[in-house]
Amino acid sequence: MIDRAFPSPHLTRAAALALLALATGLGGCAAVGDSFASAAFVDPAKYEQFDCKQLEAERKAQAARTAELQGLIDKAETGTGGAVVSQVAYGNEYISARASSKLAEETWLRNKCVATVPAAPPPAAPAHSARKR
Repeated sequence: MIDRAFPSPHLTRAAALALLALATGLGGCAAVGDSFASAAFVDPAKYEQFDCKQLEAERKAQAARTAELQGLIDKAETGTGGAVVSQVAYGNEYISARASSKLAEETWLRNKCVATVPAAPPPAAPAHSARKR
């Protein structure tokens, strides 16, 4: 009788290779955000009614969200099985954020929008030394 309580080293090695292959395959999914497939993640008319001010705010928000997701993906990938975990947890949202960002940028350029320059802070009042005698 064969004891099956502990998996054989061959099975463990095969499982590790399968997980490695899966992680490698899923790792390539992050690049989909810039391809034609990213259109499936965002409505092409999403920003059509936005004016330049709204587009500017949306571009900043999408850039911040994309950076946040990239940070979460990078952090998740440091752990065991991290590539798989990061793609399952954040992959679709990251692709969607990248696609939205790209669409907002394309609409921005098509509308010939110009970034607003933040207002200069008011000049600081000179410090007077008031001495009482």
